[in-house]
Amino acid sequence: MKLNRREFLAASSAVLLAHTANAAEPPRLKRKDCFFGLHFDLHPTAQDKDLGRDLADAMVAHLLESVHPDFVQYDSKGHPGYLGFPSKTGMSAPGIVKDSLAIWRRVTAAHGVALYNHFSGVLDALAVTRHPDWACIGPDGKPSSRETSLYSAYEQNLMIPELEEVAHNYDLDGSWVDGDCWAVTPDYCEAAQSRFQAQTGIATLPKEPGDQGWIEFLDMQREQFRQYVARYADALHRSRPGYQITSNWMYSTFAPERPTLPLDYLSGDLADQAAARQARIEARYISRCGKPWDLMSWGFEKGTQFRNQSAKPAVELEQEAAIVLAQGGAYQIYYVPTRAGWIDDRVVHAASTVAAFCRQRQRWSFRSQSLPEVGVFFSGRTLYRTARRPFGGWGNAEAPAAGAVDLLLAMGYSVDLIPDWQAAESAAQYPLIVLPDWQDIGSDAAATLATYVANGGKLLLFGAENARLFSSALPLPLAGPAQQHTYYVADEAGFAQISGNWVGVSAPQSDVVAAAYPTPDARKNAIPIAAQVRHGRGAAVVCPGPIASSYGNADTPILRSLARLLLQPLHAPSVSLEGDYPEVEVVLRRKEGQTLVHLINTAGVPVTGQFRHQGVVPRTGPIRLRLRLPQAPSRVVLEPEGSILAGEYKAGEWQGTLPDLHVHSFLRIMGGA
Repeated sequence: MKLNRREFLAASSAVLLAHTANAAEPPRLKRKDCFFGLHFDLHPTAQDKDLGRDLADAMVAHLLESVHPDFVQYDSKGHPGYLGFPSKTGMSAPGIVKDSLAIWRRVTAAHGVALYNHFSGVLDALAVTRHPDWACIGPDGKPSSRETSLYSAYEQNLMIPELEEVAHNYDLDGSWVDGDCWAVTPDYCEAAQSRFQAQTGIATLPKEPGDQGWIEFLDMQREQFRQYVARYADALHRSRPGYQITSNWMYSTFAPERPTLPLDYLSGDLADQAAARQARIEARYISRCGKPWDLMSWGFEKGTQFRNQSAKPAVELEQEAAIVLAQGGAYQIYYVPTRAGWIDDRVVHAASTVAAFCRQRQRWSFRSQSLPEVGVFFSGRTLYRTARRPFGGWGNAEAPAAGAVDLLLAMGYSVDLIPDWQAAESAAQYPLIVLPDWQDIGSDAAATLATYVANGGKLLLFGAENARLFSSALPLPLAGPAQQHTYYVADEAGFAQISGNWVGVSAPQSDVVAAAYPTPDARKNAIPIAAQVRHGRGAAVVCPGPIASSYGNADTPILRSLARLLLQPLHAPSVSLEGDYPEVEVVLRRKEGQTLVHLINTAGVPVTGQFRHQGVVPRTGPIRLRLRLPQAPSRVVLEPEGSILAGEYKAGEWQGTLPDLHVHSFLRIMGGA
């Protein structure tokens, strides 16, 4: 039987008063100490008729006692704008049968599990329908059907009151604000027009890259978004001291800038398809930002090219989790209950399987630190100056970084990302830095990297634009202007095309590292495409073409062969696997004075959204490996198995055999550092 709104509020208040009065509840972890979580969102709509109908204390308790999460995130407002709880401040979905948040709060509190809400921020279709003056305006003058304007009264008059109401009424531990930076598009409202003209003196708002003031226009929109996030974060911190809040994907590659906002943790949900590949770059970026962080896998695949949704097999989620855990992060899984709130036992079983996998690795993975080997330079400046939107996802524009990371991992290197805002303070830690073929890293970044080389660093530089930018700082052997070319590179397997912008290389033959051909004919007309140069105490290999982005768009073993030629004069991997294992990722970390060598088997992961995981990860069998160490280790332990690996130390290398690798294991090196 459905209750009316007054009865809803009375029942919720009674539940929460009883909960608040219970002083015997176990303590709940702060987000910085949380390692594994679950996320459920429903995005309530006007068509819902059964919200919460099948939800019960016993079902939630069964889930929590099976999976043992540190936190749960449950829906309170999705992008349609309807609230999933009985509210006095906003519009509740009309089909609420039971107050789901009250049940989740009561049971999570009894189990010592933190409860956060999923809450849509910038995206609120109901708000702009009821208040058209709150809508973001497109370049055609038409209002958005779901995006609110950052210049409107929406945040102060509705969003913050809704957040404060749900936080207070349900004693929430925090909020995960969705539909935020990634949802922002350029706003052509009158307030934006006036502000832009006042700041720049330009009367007409630009509409696309190349228009006068385009970069300044997007920068103004970004600053407006920062102020918006700061307002709601500060408001919740004032009204609920200790409240923990984040804006989904802020300070990731979606918003690649130095963290300044009062966010308590960082988080993002990986795409449902090809998520392992996205996890590689996002985990490596977000881990650099100095805040507690986690990444979320979708527990299912949806995808526009698939007719039907399908659950991900547990082993696929374990591969995604391993990539995140190896970078020191926390992990969560997103599932969708039925509209009535029911969570099937199959979901519980899958989540508990992945949770057990993660918990086995928590002791040595969580909050570990990087052991720097190769740093890939990430140019937020390029994305901000060349994009058509204020924030990501950037699509193919990220190919230079994604390609460089994938390429290096496939060759056995341990890879970090170096955000451009952090380069000056962290470049010197790395024996090798790889600069992908970004379009516009800026003169400050170029000066930082040139100084790094002069002081003894090793640099692999890709891209025509980068080569031109560095030509005054490094003695680069360039010939002619940048031009579009298609070259053929070769190894014993055959040829691979590389098309894009190139600058010619003019260097003594002794300095040429690699060559290509104008046609798939290696008998004649070899064209130098890379050369080694010295600068100060360091060295660089310059390949002024689109190698990284080419690999990011379509990886091929032939490009790996080319990359080996380019890297050979610079730096060999610290960990060597005997044989060819491009699917095994090596990650070097440290914790409590011990070296950790993570090995992740990514065989079978979907690298595009065109196919799904087969649910099987083939085991590698025995792998012979070598690890460079300054001195002999006292013990090498294989984790999480806990077994001691036999090996020998000779000439600066420890050599041993990994019996087998399924999804993820790691070597814990005691001594030897």
